[in-house]
Amino acid sequence: MRIVVMVSGSGTNLQSLLDAVRAGTLDADVVAVGADKPCRGIERASEAGIEDFVVLPGDYPDRAAWNRALEEKIASYDPDYVVFAGFMRIVDARLVARFERRIINTHPALLPSFPGAHGVRDALAHGVKITGVTVHLVDSGVDTGPILAQAAVPVLDNDDEQTLHERIKQEERTLLVTTIKNLATCP
Repeated sequence: MRIVVMVSGSGTNLQSLLDAVRAGTLDADVVAVGADKPCRGIERASEAGIEDFVVLPGDYPDRAAWNRALEEKIASYDPDYVVFAGFMRIVDARLVARFERRIINTHPALLPSFPGAHGVRDALAHGVKITGVTVHLVDSGVDTGPILAQAAVPVLDNDDEQTLHERIKQEERTLLVTTIKNLATCP
């Protein structure tokens, strides 16, 4: 299984995938790591000897041109799956269609509850006692694609956005690896 991983930040989800591949518990090949800006995730790829690329939105005249450049760069690696591992950009419907049912995303809430960029904050504001993480396929909506896996995370009485998000991230790393592993072993 050939995977292109897209990141925007620290790359901890990427690192969990790389660690699982290195340990032999995930039968996949991370062929490239891409980003929308320079970030620690790109550094992690470089440190692991994996080809990396950055497609900066500001280098293009509009969002559509950026999407086409990103789409072509990803396609150049002929991936079986594209994993949005903390990739904080919404891509357009044309890019999604090019990799239909092959873009995997993580979200820090139990979808369909609390979609969008502030899932953890929204869950706390709503007063839920259980939230979690979702691994899903990307479609042309925002966090509306088919759910592949979910894991619950309790909300503690003393939680704030940071403490809750950190516990969700720990669960997210495990769930992402397990989900990719399941996809790799399915015929």
